[in-house]
Formats: sequence, structure tokens, C-alpha cells
Amino acid sequence: MIRTLNPKECSRVLETNYIGQLAYIYRNRPYVVPITYFFDKDQHAIIGYSAEGHKINAMRKHTSVSLGVSEIDSVNSWQSVLAQGAFVELSGSDAKSQLHLFSLGVKHLIIENEHRELDFISQFSSKIHTEDFPIIFHIKVEEMTGKLRRN
Repeated sequence: MIRTLNPKECSRVLETNYIGQLAYIYRNRPYVVPITYFFDKDQHAIIGYSAEGHKINAMRKHTSVSLGVSEIDSVNSWQSVLAQGAFVELSGSDAKSQLHLFSLGVKHLIIENEHRELDFISQFSSKIHTEDFPIIFHIKVEEMTGKLRRN
């Protein structure tokens, strides 16, 4: 049986995962790259980060982007969500606070999903006061759609 996910189910898929496929346009061509993300349901936004470069330059130019997230157990057991929205670059204290939220959220998901301890927040917080501070961004989610298959 294949069925459409309701908005609450779509949100749950985004909330319980942290790896997705970011789609954006560069020079009139579609690109899809894997990213680590955190979905903040209160802001209805996907939080991400990246170094300055191709992806960031492309999203600054064409702010309409999407993120695909899939949970695949087998060919007959999967669910997939596509979140579409607008890229918004953050700066200053907003960027720092969102990077902190991102790192805490992803750490929690890894501990919960993979049952292992880790301490990588220092990797992010150490960059807050350097020139190598990453670009922090939101994807303000405008629409979510999803499908599920279970046999």
C-alpha cells in the first residue's frame, strides 16, 4: 500500500532525521547534494550550514530550494518527504544561536538514533570566534509533501 503522508507525519520524518538531499539551481541546472540539517518545528525551518562556495552562491541567487528526506527499510517499506521553501542566510547573533541549536539537535538525534555518545559541539562552537565561521542558513518551509509504502 502506498499512501500520502499528512502534514504531521511529514514533520515527524523531518524531525527524526538529520541527513537530507538539498536541491537547488545553479546556472539553470538542478543540483542535489547531501547535507546535515536540523528541523526546528517551532520556526518551521530547516537549519543548515556550509562553507562559502558553490552551494551558497547558488542559493543566494535562486532562493527557492527543496530538501528531500527518506527512510528506507526495503523496496516495500519506506517513507519520503520533500520540503520546499526559501533559503535565508543568517548572520550575527542569529547565526550563532541557530548553529548552537543545530549542533544540540543533531547531537541528540545521533545519540537517540544510533545509540552512541559523542561530543562534537566543540567543533562548531570553536568556529564561532574565527574567520572560518560557516554560513548558517534557514530553509523556511513553505510546503511539505510525503509518501509512505508498507506491505
